[in-house]
Amino acid sequence: MTRRKLTADEIDLWRKVAKQAERLHPELPPTVHPTTLPKPKPTKTPKPRIEAFELGQTAPAHPARHSLKPSITEGLRASPVQMDTKAFGRMKRGKLKPEGKLDLHGMRVDTAHPALIRFVLMAQAQGKRLVLVVTGKGKDRDEPGPIPTPRGVLRNQVPQWLSLPPLAQAVLQVTPAHISHGGDGAYYVYLRRTR
Repeated sequence: MTRRKLTADEIDLWRKVAKQAERLHPELPPTVHPTTLPKPKPTKTPKPRIEAFELGQTAPAHPARHSLKPSITEGLRASPVQMDTKAFGRMKRGKLKPEGKLDLHGMRVDTAHPALIRFVLMAQAQGKRLVLVVTGKGKDRDEPGPIPTPRGVLRNQVPQWLSLPPLAQAVLQVTPAHISHGGDGAYYVYLRRTR
């Protein structure tokens, strides 16, 4: 919107008003008519300069590693040694021969758990120290779903059963077996001595 110029009548009216008004600063010389201010010039704001952008430029170079729960065998291998260190080393290398063996292949959870309890407690009562529990590696699932399921139900359950009562008081050490005795599909169970 542009400003218009004052007409002669408006300038006369202004002079009359200015004569009757009391001056705010009497020391300044009076002007004949009000000065019109120049049009304010719009200030140009500089347009923000858009920098070159590449897809993924702020992404980290290496993706973050997920800390997933370790497998049962990794957890057992990392557990502290409770038994004689020399005997433990011989057992891991497959040099100690198990004194008893329980094969849980083809069993369901409801029959395998009581069989394991019976076998371990009977072996301890007979004075055996090292027994082998064969679970098998388990079958791969036909349909992988959104929730990962561990391979082999018995393979994952047996170490847990051995750490719970009534077997916890009888078991000293549980370790994955050497490849000659079944590898990841079997466990060495080292029993405590009966007193």
